[in-house]
Amino acid sequence: MNYRSMEAYKRIASSMSRTCFCHCRVKPLFSSVPPVHRASMYTWNPYIGPSSKATLSPSPTPRLCVEHMRKLSTITAGYACKDFSSDLVLSKRHYCNDSSDKNGKKDVTALFIPVPVKPVNIHPDDINIGEEIGGSLKNKKEELLGILNQFSRRKEVVQLAAENGLDGHLFNQAFISFRKFIMEVDSLEVDLHIILSDILVGAGHVDDVFPYFLRHARQVFPALDCMEDLRKISDLTDPAQWYPEARAINRKIIFHAGPTNSGKTYHALERFSTAESGVYCGPLKLLANEVERKTNGRGIPCDLVTGEERRLAHPDGTPSGHVACTVEMTSVTQPYEVAVIDEIQMLRDASRGWAWTRALLGVAATEIHLCGEEAAIPLVRSLVLSTGEDVEVRRYKRLTPLKILDEALGSLDNIQPGDCIVAFSKNDLYSLSRQIEAMGKECAVIYGSLPPGAKLNQASKFNDPNDPCKILVATDAIGMGLNLSIKRVIFNSLIRPMINEKGEKEMDRLTTSQALQIAGRAGRFKTDFEDGEVTTFRAADLPILKEILATPVGEIENAGLHPTAEQIELFAYHLRDASLSNLIDIFVNLSRVEQNYFVCNVDDFKFLADMIQHIPLNLRARYVFCCAPINKKHPFICTMFLKYARQYSRNEPITFNWFSHQVGWPLATPKNIRDLMHLEAVHDVMDLYLWLSYRFMDMFPETGLIREVQQELDHIIQQGVINITRLIRASESRPEGVSSLPDDDIQTKKKEGKKGSSQDKTSSKKSKRHKNVPKRVDPEVDTEDSEVGFEEAFVTGKKSAGASNRPLKEADAIKRFPGRLSEELVKQGLLTPEIMEQLKREWKMAQEHNQTGYEGEDKGDG
Repeated sequence: MNYRSMEAYKRIASSMSRTCFCHCRVKPLFSSVPPVHRASMYTWNPYIGPSSKATLSPSPTPRLCVEHMRKLSTITAGYACKDFSSDLVLSKRHYCNDSSDKNGKKDVTALFIPVPVKPVNIHPDDINIGEEIGGSLKNKKEELLGILNQFSRRKEVVQLAAENGLDGHLFNQAFISFRKFIMEVDSLEVDLHIILSDILVGAGHVDDVFPYFLRHARQVFPALDCMEDLRKISDLTDPAQWYPEARAINRKIIFHAGPTNSGKTYHALERFSTAESGVYCGPLKLLANEVERKTNGRGIPCDLVTGEERRLAHPDGTPSGHVACTVEMTSVTQPYEVAVIDEIQMLRDASRGWAWTRALLGVAATEIHLCGEEAAIPLVRSLVLSTGEDVEVRRYKRLTPLKILDEALGSLDNIQPGDCIVAFSKNDLYSLSRQIEAMGKECAVIYGSLPPGAKLNQASKFNDPNDPCKILVATDAIGMGLNLSIKRVIFNSLIRPMINEKGEKEMDRLTTSQALQIAGRAGRFKTDFEDGEVTTFRAADLPILKEILATPVGEIENAGLHPTAEQIELFAYHLRDASLSNLIDIFVNLSRVEQNYFVCNVDDFKFLADMIQHIPLNLRARYVFCCAPINKKHPFICTMFLKYARQYSRNEPITFNWFSHQVGWPLATPKNIRDLMHLEAVHDVMDLYLWLSYRFMDMFPETGLIREVQQELDHIIQQGVINITRLIRASESRPEGVSSLPDDDIQTKKKEGKKGSSQDKTSSKKSKRHKNVPKRVDPEVDTEDSEVGFEEAFVTGKKSAGASNRPLKEADAIKRFPGRLSEELVKQGLLTPEIMEQLKREWKMAQEHNQTGYEGEDKGDG
């Protein structure tokens, strides 16, 4: 305790008479000091310093009233502060809420993580002044424990703690820390030691502990001392003022509103091309690449800027007047004549909406063209109201008709050239593509995790009139970013996984906006299929689809915001011991936003922050790493993310040799779906390297080599996607460790272009079982002609979904299928002849068991 704070403490204490204003009898603070020690306390105690003698007469009532406790707590609260000022009065505002507010925010005090309080280090040779004055406490631990527990149960203490910002949750945690500190520390601070000694001998009251408890609580929860500052930092009520460059000019805003395939983006880009300078802000790298390519193709130099790539049109590296970028990379300081912000309705997106809000409010362009759904117009008008800008709306109608059919597809036999089946899971996508190719028809496959090059390759294959591939199986990744010549969109399902406002994954029905975005891909102006059609695979889904598409799109109500690195740095200055994840949590829960805004979901950010919390990084570098766009669901990508961060923290450059060793480059062509998924993950890891290389150029220096091998990997993945049906068969049927043998059945059917006769099917299936392990049949796959043999039952442990309920006899099965699998397994040492015979017997017993009345899945070990 320093000299000034102790003097102030003593002045308040000596000013208290024996009778309070509330007429309760109390004793001044230092009357608890035994008379024998008072002289020495005033003469040589280095923790107090010189002072004038005060009248400290004893009181017959050893009690301090709540008002005086409140007054004393005001003084001692300043001990934890670095600068003890003369203004010692604390605000009595409650900083905690008893429940979540209307926005669903948590009680912010529940996010405070207690900071361990370290005892003051005292040299062994130094005199323990506390023991000299008040005696030793080492043998009185049980009595101390009783006193502290009595203190925590007093209503006056709990009430006063609440007035100082300690709700029930914080009070309990602070008291546990305070009790542990007193019970375990070898040498207490002098003043606390004396107070406890007095209470033990009956010369003090348990309430006298409160000022020291409050001082400890503010060390455990440093946020209590700076809540007002934290609230000001997290105030997001006027985001338009964050962008002074944009506020310094008079901007004209034009909203191009219309459905998919209405020409709204085309008209905005026409103005972009005629301007002397411009920036295109798109939602996807594919769209930014397309705009950059077409603009350069018209003789207008245009640069490309994405998170992973910087491509300059001029060979000498001079920046061009036109830039095509992803929306997150939009510059809010560079002046432009024209800015085009595509898919503006995505400012409502729970994760990325902040990027559209930032571009709308911050881009410094004299003319801004917004392209998107009409549902976003009221919100955009409201957002720019604070900037004094008007919005001119230009509405567009669809250029080609879109018809909702009255009949569902029903069966894959009804598939036609130009059809696109939309599925919302990879399993459904794999199942559909396999069935289609089993019918002798080629199909293209597009899904979200596919690299951009592979997506473009599949789209080009589907669009090419000279390519036999006329059917597309895709996820909702076709909703934007790809130009596709689709005649009919077929929804395989109307239920898809979605991320709710809390960041939780749940299954929900398609919204009208999502359904229109996907269905609108059918029919495209100036293509072979100008008239679009939409239907469902199942008849039961068709009325639901019609209802969804007939429902008006609701107005967008809120735009996303996100804390900046500067705001988090200010938070960290006040909360030095908090983790980055905890800082973000506190920021979001303390933040105040206007009615038209919301704070975007930060779960992915917090996930990465927690992942690298143990790695020593400065706050700015840690923040940048946590902003990296990675797939947190893939263990390999997360592992490489950790390794990147660890290498960076060691100040060791991430070289190409190091990278190649980590990913096992060069990589082979995929043999099954798992291999293909791993290659896609490696591609994402390369993207992550390139993304980090533009933030930490000296630590990620091999961008040229990484980009070269990424192009090679893209080609390998494209080959895998072309042969995806074969990979699916290998994944479904090949046991671990068994080589996948070639399957010529599908290729034969492709050449025939039709299913072929029953005799051909039987012959083909015999050949199939000679050359590869039979497939595990998906319940949704048409299995009208499927048969089950011994080896299939051995591999899958179940009968085929479309097989007859009559089990095959062992002799018939072995006669029909000579048993190449069993020979292969024995040759590779994975099975012994004895085990093979045992498996045959168990298979036979299981089939006989099923024949007696059990249906469905086999109960054997096979």
